[in-house]
Parts: sequence; structure tokens; C-alpha cells
Amino acid sequence: MENTSHTPVNARVTAVLVAAGRGERAGQSVEGPKQYRTIGGAPVIAHTIKAFLSHPQIASVVVAIHPDDEELFSRAAPRAEKLRIVFGGATRQESVRLALEAAGEDRPEIVLIHDAVRPFVDDQLIGRVIATAQEGSGALPALAVSDTLKRGSNGIVEGTVSRDGLYAAQTPQGFPYQPILEAHRAAADAGRSDFTDDAAIAEWAGLTVRLVEGSPDNVKITWARDIAIADQRMRMMSTTFPDVRTGNGYDVHSFGEGDHVTLCGIKIPSNKGLSGHSDADVGLHALTDALLATKGLGDIGTHFPPSDQQWRGAASRIFVEHAAKLVREHGGRIANVDITLICEAPKVGPHRDAMTAELCDMLGISPDRVSIKATTNEKLGFLGRGEGIAAIATASVVYPGSLPE
Repeated sequence: MENTSHTPVNARVTAVLVAAGRGERAGQSVEGPKQYRTIGGAPVIAHTIKAFLSHPQIASVVVAIHPDDEELFSRAAPRAEKLRIVFGGATRQESVRLALEAAGEDRPEIVLIHDAVRPFVDDQLIGRVIATAQEGSGALPALAVSDTLKRGSNGIVEGTVSRDGLYAAQTPQGFPYQPILEAHRAAADAGRSDFTDDAAIAEWAGLTVRLVEGSPDNVKITWARDIAIADQRMRMMSTTFPDVRTGNGYDVHSFGEGDHVTLCGIKIPSNKGLSGHSDADVGLHALTDALLATKGLGDIGTHFPPSDQQWRGAASRIFVEHAAKLVREHGGRIANVDITLICEAPKVGPHRDAMTAELCDMLGISPDRVSIKATTNEKLGFLGRGEGIAAIATASVVYPGSLPE
């Protein structure tokens, strides 16, 4: 199987998730079709979407849903700017084509096509498919068939089929975007609607499709019993080795001319101001770095260079909200934040409640998840001499998945 990376590191990748089916074989449920059935405390489709949103190489996700499921989807799916929907068609093949057409707005170079009812897809499998997809070829994750195969008719065994060279196909299947879109268009124009997966359409159109190592865990939910098994498995996964990450940030600014300082989003009267990047809010600058650190996303200077004049005097909540958005786009949930302000003046205590309310608004979390403290430097050093203010921030974020072995 192909394991060599061919895709440029910066190739733009879009994931297309197919979720427009009715799923009759899984039985009827008040929760709706099987992609909206609950496993591990969340709908199947929610787990699948998060797997792709949290992958660092996925730039956008397009989900093909049934027109009747728009409300179900809005309740099930996480909010993310790079996630959007398109209404599917009468067949899976048509739904994929419609989603591929819609994905053109994102100008992808590579597209991954995945069944929404395969919620156990993991980062490693997604990465292998992306690495193998290259211009002029596709990538098919597959597992070698291990069971003995029989050919039969009317309940009678007619022969044994050799397993040599036989593979069970999985998704996501990866392709260069334009060739697979053109293949789907050609199939539609030819009146062909009998293809069972996208690799079959690629083969029909003359595209090379490479085999990629699949995953035995990447099962497709089809029957009612599959839902029960998936629920048990998802619950076991969620209670073992959660991916909890902690980031730290530090910032310091010197005093300059001014009549106020801004700390944790609150303007506090002062006979001196703070000089530095934007409004020089040391608390929010440190917090921005702490949030970005939980996913290895650089620091505040990476995203908002101090040399860029558009940030001169800007409100620092812009930086915090940007960092929080990136955290959520990677599937993260902010557990708590802690900020310590180090200064001789001004007094922070009278403003703590207002600061906490500001942070709750910026981060979308409750007050019990926000801690703001202040301390002096005991008259020692430049902080003790009243020459500036420093801040230390810590953020804890829980991401989907588990810790590596």
C-alpha cells in the first residue's frame, strides 16, 4: 500500500461528509436517521465532524444533508466558520457531486469524501489519505480481506473465492479536487448512477487510485446493533486518557504617558498609561498566548505583528477572541483560565468582577471558570519600583481525541 507523502505541506484540503441518507437499515428512532442517533453522549455526525474540524490540514468541511434534516443538523453540529452545508440529492452519488460543486468556493486542491456514519475516523488515517492524494491520482483506505469468501446462489454454496488481492474499501477517499469533480460530472452526464463509492467513479474516469492502509476501527454504522456497539465504544474512549492541554503566557509593559491603564478589558483611571502593542493590556496579551499554546498555534506576535500599524491602539479583546475561535475550530473546549497581574498600582480588587465579566463574554464560559488575581512584587525590581505591569496567564483546554500512546 502507498505510504509515501506526495501532497505539498500547504495543499488546501476540503472534507466532504455525506449525510443525506435515510438509514432505514438502522431502524426508526425519534432522534432521526442514524447519523443523528446518539453515541457517547452526542450525535454520530457530531463526532465525525469534529474529527475533521480538529485535523490541522483540513481547511474546510462541507456536509451534504437531506433537506428535511436542516434543524436536526443545526442541533447536532458544532459551530465553526469553516463548516457549512449543502442539500444532497436522491442518491449518495448525487449528494457527493452537489457537495463537490459547493466545495469549489473554498478552492481546494485536495478533497476527502467521507461517510458521516464513520465516526471513529482518526487523525492518522486522515493524514495518510491526504499524504497519498496527489495530482492525477486518488487515495483509497482499505483493509485486506481476511475472511474466507464464498460464492452462492439460492442458499447453496457454489464455490470459494480467492482472497488474494481483495480489499474492503473505507472512507475518507481522497482525490485531487478538479479531476474527481469532472469525473462526477461525466458520470451524471452519462446517466450512470450505479457506482458504490467515489473510487469506482475515479476508476471509471481513468484516474489512478492508490491503496492506503485503512483502520479496523473505522467502522461504518449500518444496523441498529452497530449504534449500540458504537455508543459503548465511544463512552469507553471518552472516559480514558482525555486530551487535556495547558498553555502559559507572560507579558509585560512599561508605564508611559496617559490617564488610564487597560487590564483584562477594563479601563482603570491612572496617572500613567501603559506603552506597547495595541492597548497594552498585559492580562489579555498573556491570555492570548496561553490559549494559542494549547494547540501549538504560535503566539500573539505570529497572528498580530506589532509592526503592523492596524493594531496600534486596538482593543486586545480582538486577540483573545481570535485565539478562542482557533481553539474551537480545532474542537477544543476551554475549561478554565487563570490570570495573575503583577503590579504595585493600580488596585485590581475593585475591578475584578468587571474583568471577570469581560472574560466570560470574550470566551463564552461561566464566571466559575475564570480566575483573576493580583500581587505586588514586594518593591523589588522594575515592577516593585512601579515602572510597569506584568501578567502571567494559564489556560486549560480539552480537545477531542486521546493522548498518544
